[in-house]
Amino acid sequence: MNAGIKEARGDVIMPMGAHAVYSPSYISQLVAALEETGADNVGGVLVTLPANGTPLARALAVGLSHPFGVGNSYFRIGAAERRLVDTVPFGCYRRAVFDRIGVFDEELVRNQDDELNARLLKQGGRIMLIPEVVSYYYARGSLSQVARMFYQYGYFKPLAARKVGRIMTVRQVVPALFVVSLAVTGVAGLWSAVARSVCAGIAGLYAGAALASAATAARRHGFASGVALLAVFPVLHVSYGLGSLVAMLAQLAGKRRHGAQMAAAPLSR
Repeated sequence: MNAGIKEARGDVIMPMGAHAVYSPSYISQLVAALEETGADNVGGVLVTLPANGTPLARALAVGLSHPFGVGNSYFRIGAAERRLVDTVPFGCYRRAVFDRIGVFDEELVRNQDDELNARLLKQGGRIMLIPEVVSYYYARGSLSQVARMFYQYGYFKPLAARKVGRIMTVRQVVPALFVVSLAVTGVAGLWSAVARSVCAGIAGLYAGAALASAATAARRHGFASGVALLAVFPVLHVSYGLGSLVAMLAQLAGKRRHGAQMAAAPLSR
């Protein structure tokens, strides 16, 4: 991709992934929006579709586009109107952006666009979500595939944050905090009644939020998919949180071997 950017001669550059399907007017709408908004990067909403017709596949697609599943990632959950955001998929950039801040970081296996957009924001750039522009992405069809993908997302987030010198978004640290809080209070609960109560409270709040979110989704997507969401949500959050924690521990220990192994591993979308 970087080679293509360096060879490009136009004033607008759009890195587009081959794993997505784009509406016929995707390019023209974003180029127009780039001029209308004056932003440095604009992108549309990513509609997540199920890999097949099973309840689990539908639940995975819902989880990847639900506020409880992915937080305030507006390009995934949608927005009522155009708004400034921290990142967009398959963005439409002014060529001057790459001249000013550089190209994608090739050390990152995941989150390359997030890191690039964080650099852009750090230097005063503006990223605009254009919700009337849509692309489509087929989610993975199994819990293990999604768990592996989210572990990788979580793993490379701390590395990307270290490169830009700050936490890019609050939502990226919530899964790690959730996993740590459960683990610490759970272990401490072996000796402390207070810790047991705190652990039970955290787990109870999470279970209640997951149940409420799944029940709401079930009314639209069916009872079976709602039940499957009760497995999807913790898989998303725990795998992402574990990935982040492993990466942070590796960075603290000054180890890069695990990152190299991840970079060499085949990736799943």
